[in-house]
Amino acid sequence: MKVKLLSRNPDDYVRETKLDIQRVPRNYDPSLHPFEVSREYTRALNATKLERVFAKPFLASLDGHRDGVNCLAKHTTNLSTLLSGSCDGEVKVWNLTKRECVRTLQAHEGFVRGMVVRHCGTSFFTVGDDKTIKQWKIEAPAYGEEEEPLNTILGKTVFTGLDHHRKEGVFATCGQQVDVWDEQRSSPIRSFTWGVDSFSAVRFNPVETELLASCASDRSIVLYDMREPAPLKKVIMTMRSNTVCWNPMEAYYFTCSNEDYNLYTYDMRHLEKPITVHMDHVSAVLDLDYSPTGKEFVSASFDKTIRIFPKDGGHSREVYHTKRMQHVICIKWSADNKYILSGSDEMNIRLWKANAAEKLGVLAPRERQAANYSRKLKEKYQHHPQIKRIANHRHLPKIIYHQTREQRVMKEARRKKERNVRKHSRPGTVPVVSEKEKHVVTVVK
Repeated sequence: MKVKLLSRNPDDYVRETKLDIQRVPRNYDPSLHPFEVSREYTRALNATKLERVFAKPFLASLDGHRDGVNCLAKHTTNLSTLLSGSCDGEVKVWNLTKRECVRTLQAHEGFVRGMVVRHCGTSFFTVGDDKTIKQWKIEAPAYGEEEEPLNTILGKTVFTGLDHHRKEGVFATCGQQVDVWDEQRSSPIRSFTWGVDSFSAVRFNPVETELLASCASDRSIVLYDMREPAPLKKVIMTMRSNTVCWNPMEAYYFTCSNEDYNLYTYDMRHLEKPITVHMDHVSAVLDLDYSPTGKEFVSASFDKTIRIFPKDGGHSREVYHTKRMQHVICIKWSADNKYILSGSDEMNIRLWKANAAEKLGVLAPRERQAANYSRKLKEKYQHHPQIKRIANHRHLPKIIYHQTREQRVMKEARRKKERNVRKHSRPGTVPVVSEKEKHVVTVVK
């Protein structure tokens, strides 16, 4: 005779102290959970729908400028400080925590073309249409003191761009040529030209700090090494690039924003063709900035939208726009990877969330656990058609929607014509040119 007994050992389910983790018995045998996949799919679908419901990226608008915002600068050591320069020569220092302007100074006559904070965070540099480079203190002057620059350098030509070295007292400007300056001297220590009329942007590499990249008016992107007497090499494209930005985590990669509505990511060792062509904008791309993780970048366009691209993705994962926002001229990604700041034509600076559906503030442990679980479910089922459709859908302004459709029709027409020409030509006379190779004219060394 068999007798079945319930045998319970308290050691299996009773905690020794209240600080111990509660043990939850669970059998992972798949045969005992026949509906696990369908249950998880439903949860992933609901999580995706809720993400779109809670996607409210716009946080605040900082208004106070009396002309269009032309450039932005992040503070190197303080997350809550932002600097902005406008088209009337005015510079404002903002406290992002309080969302208010803490200081205003008349820096230049005409446009403020460039602005950068020194690596130590104690001062910042500005350049403008009045052919001057000025260094200012970050701290406001004491009561009774006048607002005067620490240092002023008068140049021979208009400066159009500015960037500072990550570790040393060296900065670079561009205009009719690219100049490298020492903070202690009033004349450049190095000047680079390569048969070009003017340059629009210059950037130091944040990893290999001796390297520079600049965009020139002859549709080229030029690379320099400060230790060399001449530029290294340049790639000439079919249309002009407006700005260039280095990947902060991978020293060899940089991305440029172009007049042909696209962005191009290059490996500086192989400039014959870009690694990735990022498409989605329907007008010229004016500025871009990488996230501190180096995995994504944000772009600002003349089409009045902001887009966030994965560094290796051809299409944007997010598009931000408002009814009042006009042409977006400058863009920055905050150093804590949580916020995006944009400056536009209609005198406003806007603060956005980098992740549109993210909940701000302190999360309770259960909230954080639920958010992580939902994220993993969405990753697991992201390629299912219904979930993919909901996750990728974005409402666009009517004009951008129609322009996107028009661009698609034009591109397909060009492709069709090329196929027909190739079909009715002698084999080999009309070669197949990839999308990456179409936009590069030549590489000069």
